[in-house]
Amino acid sequence: MAEKSSVKLHGMWASPFAMRANLALKLKGIEYEYIEEDLKNKSKLLLQYNPVHKKVPVLVHNGLPVAESTIILEYIDETWTDPPHLLPKDPYERAKLRFWAAYFPPVFDLMRKSLITEGETQQSTLNELLQKLDVAEEGMKDIFPNGVPSYSQDVKPGYLDIVFYSLFGTHEVATEFFGVRFLTPERYPLLVSWIEALKKVPEVLEVTPPKAKIMGFYQYYRQKFVPPKA
Repeated sequence: MAEKSSVKLHGMWASPFAMRANLALKLKGIEYEYIEEDLKNKSKLLLQYNPVHKKVPVLVHNGLPVAESTIILEYIDETWTDPPHLLPKDPYERAKLRFWAAYFPPVFDLMRKSLITEGETQQSTLNELLQKLDVAEEGMKDIFPNGVPSYSQDVKPGYLDIVFYSLFGTHEVATEFFGVRFLTPERYPLLVSWIEALKKVPEVLEVTPPKAKIMGFYQYYRQKFVPPKA
């Protein structure tokens, strides 16, 4: 296990990518300082630590910055080697999880687009989104051949759980606010049950923003990206 050290996380509460790093640190039981960033007025430290993308999250370990959420997850797992482990030891199993972790972000982008478009564009985007989710529903049968696990002290969420939940864990709030249904239990029983199982994990609940706060963010999001109706 790594010796006790200085760990800081620069994030922003509404960022699903910052949520990943936040959740991983909590699941691993790592003490750290969380620094909330104002992305309209980024701190000098954030710009110093991530001069290329100038985005959150950035993990700073003993003064050394690590950027990009999935890279941060792997860094955490490789640095603090005590269980729970975020990735399995078997190279093939690790590769499968990395594949699906890379699959989900473009699906998330389609979800966001479906929320802020209208008419034919929205319907076309929604159709593509549902097709991608169909593929994910089928693919997760290989990841969870015995069904979604019952998470506990002995069975903690890992790498793919973190990535998936960070993107779709609050999908019901988005559906309620924007009125667009996509992740339904009738069509996606495995994906929805996966989210519901993760919601019971204390560390997951700890990093999930309150519904009212998410609603407020969606109000801002709609005003910024959805053109007013004529």
